[in-house]
Amino acid sequence: MQLLLAFIVVGPLIGAVAALLPAPPGLRGKNPDQAVLRHGVTVTGAILIAAIVLALGFDHDHPSKMQATTDISWIPALDVRIHLGIDGISLPLLVLTALLTFLCALYSYFKMPDGPSPKAFVALVLVLESGTLATFAVLDLLLFFLAFEMVLIPMYFLIARWGGAQRQAAAWKFILYTLLGSVIMLLGLLLIGLKSGTFDMVALATDNGRGLTSSVQVIAVLAIGIGLAVKTPMWPLHSWLPDAHTAAPTVGSVLLAGVLLKMGTYGFVRILLPITPDGMHTFAPYLAAFAVVGIVYGSLACLALARPGSKGDLKRLIAYSSVGHMGFVLLGIATMTPTGVNGALFANIAHGLITGLLFFLVGAVKDRYGTADLDTLSGATGAALYGRAPRLGGLLAFAAVASLGLPGLAGFWGEMLTLFGAFDPAPGLSRPAFLTYMSIGAFGTLLTAAYMLIVVRRVCMGEKREEPHRIADIQTYEFAAWTPLAALTVLAGLWPAVLLGLTDPAVQKLLAGGKS
Repeated sequence: MQLLLAFIVVGPLIGAVAALLPAPPGLRGKNPDQAVLRHGVTVTGAILIAAIVLALGFDHDHPSKMQATTDISWIPALDVRIHLGIDGISLPLLVLTALLTFLCALYSYFKMPDGPSPKAFVALVLVLESGTLATFAVLDLLLFFLAFEMVLIPMYFLIARWGGAQRQAAAWKFILYTLLGSVIMLLGLLLIGLKSGTFDMVALATDNGRGLTSSVQVIAVLAIGIGLAVKTPMWPLHSWLPDAHTAAPTVGSVLLAGVLLKMGTYGFVRILLPITPDGMHTFAPYLAAFAVVGIVYGSLACLALARPGSKGDLKRLIAYSSVGHMGFVLLGIATMTPTGVNGALFANIAHGLITGLLFFLVGAVKDRYGTADLDTLSGATGAALYGRAPRLGGLLAFAAVASLGLPGLAGFWGEMLTLFGAFDPAPGLSRPAFLTYMSIGAFGTLLTAAYMLIVVRRVCMGEKREEPHRIADIQTYEFAAWTPLAALTVLAGLWPAVLLGLTDPAVQKLLAGGKS
């Protein structure tokens, strides 16, 4: 299990180096570009299989215990260690990352985005996967920071070199926002490590802030929280996200929404809640306030984009919907209760599945029609997907109703548990304030339903007209890439205990200061 986790983290890096080397004559084939794309599918497939084996070998009777651990001294002078391990909180995120990266590699094999050499594309995707997997597996604060930063450069180049219109500006905005947040976060991490005498996240979580004064905790939460909030993204630090999503290629948007945004919320749960509880207690009401503003703001922005005549971009609309959905995750974390934090973790996974599927579908619509402009797609010669491409239209409607939180699908449970957590927050937090936040969050779910149903009506419905060329319905490779996400959305919605059974014991231990 130790070697398996180490392979999952390091394997994509080795694959990235191999992708840049000349292929052996026997593997080069007639088309070297397809050979390197096939290499990407092979490596990400091997990592996904290893992640599934790791999940099957995980001790599900003790999900609060760190498993498959590796602990090797790296920089003795600073007590920095190569410390890896997984529990019920990190395992689902690890598997989700491996799954989405594999599906993106598979999709790219058949539908490579326009841009430079596929060699560089595959290498960047694999480096991105390695950094994300490492973020969810490392248990040392400085290693966490290095893994956290490792994903920025690959995503910058994926947007800047393989993106669409305005890609350079969007890529620069992405890198500047996230780097600035990361610098501030590093100061907070160093403050914790130097004041406590260790960077080990397990030891710090067990200590539960007893070795840090309240003022140190408050400063650390403010510094680290800003860096994590930029990546999440939390309103008002979200403005890089719509531009990045709009410009990014389809697989870039899927990985950005499905994986990278989870790194910020994971940091809140893994670092701030157990290590700086007093500081989190101080900032929790403000975090919740920003969260519910983000929920309403994201929904109103989506409604504005969905309005006829607004020339709203469908990719941009889904990006703004992520601001709202991640607001629910932050609200759950801010309650500092097992119910709220479990809801936040569930919403994290649900958002990765559903929004990943939505970006795949919107990318397919844009490829077929040459635009993601809603007014064009709903015009007299617009999409009318139910009549022209019924399977594509049906799957888009399915993803939309999953995103709005329809009971029986994955999006429902995270939002419901988050609102339950806000109904009864942790002792010492103002219940009237959190009841207000709960009410605003519940109103946000109505706004979400409104804009998602407007999108379905405008894109999927309409009169089928004769057209000069036939619009292709879902292709075989698209079906292979999208079906796992749709199936898992249904499975998580009908059987939430699969995920909650993993996260709940780990969350209970985390909030209890390392005591099961």
